[in-house]
Amino acid sequence: MQLLKIGGNELDDEGFLAGLGRVVAGLGEAVVVVHGGGKAIGEMQRRLGLRPVMVDGLRVTDAESLAVAQMVLCGQTNKVIVAALLAAGVDAVGLSGVDGGLLRCVKKQHPTADLGYVGQVTAVRPELVRQLVSQGITPVIAPISLGLDGQVYNVNADEAAGALAAALPAGMLTFVSNVPGVLDQEGQVVRSLTAGQTEALIESGVIGGGMVPKVRAALAVVGRGVHRARIVNLAGLGNGGGTLFVGTEEKSRMIRIGE
Repeated sequence: MQLLKIGGNELDDEGFLAGLGRVVAGLGEAVVVVHGGGKAIGEMQRRLGLRPVMVDGLRVTDAESLAVAQMVLCGQTNKVIVAALLAAGVDAVGLSGVDGGLLRCVKKQHPTADLGYVGQVTAVRPELVRQLVSQGITPVIAPISLGLDGQVYNVNADEAAGALAAALPAGMLTFVSNVPGVLDQEGQVVRSLTAGQTEALIESGVIGGGMVPKVRAALAVVGRGVHRARIVNLAGLGNGGGTLFVGTEEKSRMIRIGE
């Protein structure tokens, strides 16, 4: 089973959704999709006269912003992904973390700011996803989640994907990006990285900018029941492309196989 995390920026590409449907249909394995939609949420906030506020990449979410996040993620974004998969012949069902208590959370604490209704996943109900997958259905999951206090919370999509991938567990968590993977100094895709190698590339400046949180999100799930994580673009998704992040034991096993 492979879990795909789709970011909001990729969904703005007109050809992305049709391409995603074709690729998922051709993967030949069970797939679960978790998606974000941050850019669309920000745009809707501005249209409604609300000012988006971000702290360390997390959206400060008051009651009005939570209503917008639910509307965009669980409604618009979730359904366009489901529709694209169905159009490509993939049987898909849209859910959120609230449905069936799939993702339970507590209020996320931050050292310098009150994030409002932003949650941190503490429990997952993986059997609900497993049941759908066993029937040949691809779940498409928005990261709006249910608090242990009964309050609905907005959860970072990367964090939701990592928690779900670890609970299933998924054989691999793939972050579908707008870049083909981590690029070295010559502009070539680095095929695989351990945590130590990744941090060295960050320190040297080879990995920088928006790629830093992406690689750290990938590393965060390795060793939590998920053996491998990957950053790849849509073109490389179906042909084994991208950069693979592995633990040291998995890295050693891959080397032995390749010898």
